Amino acid sequence: MTPLILLADDKKSAAVTDWSARIGWLVGLALFVALVYWLMREGWKWRGTLQGDLPELPTAPDDLGEPRLTMSGRYHGSTTAGQWLDRIVARGLGSRSRVELTLTDAGLDVVRPGATDFFIPADALREALLGKGIAGKVLTEGGLLVVTWQHGDRLIDSGFRSDQAAEHTEWVDTLNSMIKTPSTEGAER
Repeated sequence: MTPLILLADDKKSAAVTDWSARIGWLVGLALFVALVYWLMREGWKWRGTLQGDLPELPTAPDDLGEPRLTMSGRYHGSTTAGQWLDRIVARGLGSRSRVELTLTDAGLDVVRPGATDFFIPADALREALLGKGIAGKVLTEGGLLVVTWQHGDRLIDSGFRSDQAAEHTEWVDTLNSMIKTPSTEGAER
């Protein structure tokens, strides 16, 4: 019986968790995440400051006219034309949101619940095409309706995705038929 008592005597209890060290690591991790978030936010604000020369966005006229096309979907952002990673954040153009698009002879009305609405006049439209990505959003080929438009002295690409992606081709065709290029303007005179 003595050997059993000696065996039981040699066993030690499990080490107690060092809660202060664990809490210290968690607090440090939380501070690191907060710092990264703050730096990202400051970068976003800095980009908006750099783009502060962007004029106010046009608003829709009182009488838009008869709609040619309407679409519900998502607005994925705007970039400098041809540079799909150069996001424009000034004037609220950097905020992703739901979108209701209405195309009329007057232009393209962009209504974004919870974000800044804007209007693209017909004479500011430059091109419409099917794309696959825009600043932080990459989709399958043709999964994005990209509308190029002139605002002030800047060409802007805005990306939209319809709830029914099959609508994109009709939108591209209709928008491009509305766009007046310098050669067609001269022929009309």
